Amino acid sequence: MDVLIHLFVGLHIVGIASLLGGFLTQMKAMGQGTARFVPAMLHGALTMLVTGVILVGLNQADDQPVNNIKIGVKLALLIVILGLVYVKRDEEKVDKGMFGLVGLLTTANIFIAVLWT
Repeated sequence: MDVLIHLFVGLHIVGIASLLGGFLTQMKAMGQGTARFVPAMLHGALTMLVTGVILVGLNQADDQPVNNIKIGVKLALLIVILGLVYVKRDEEKVDKGMFGLVGLLTTANIFIAVLWT
């Protein structure tokens, strides 16, 4: 079971790297007002959602403690991120504030995962 959990943790990290990497590649464009949500951001957020749900299930099946409040907060942030990216995915330009919000929420999600024990 540990190997399976570690596999999905790795995939979860790949998802967040895709989401954050997509954001970071658009930072220069954000400064110019031409940033857009790239497909990597949507795919990364979806990967995070699927692997996160699987990780919660695997940890509960392995009788490991799961902090449901932490998972709920992370899920709420991810749903907001997914909603923003999905709705605006086809637009050529995205408002700076909305684009920055996705980066901020992604970063907050990372720090919640690492610092909330």
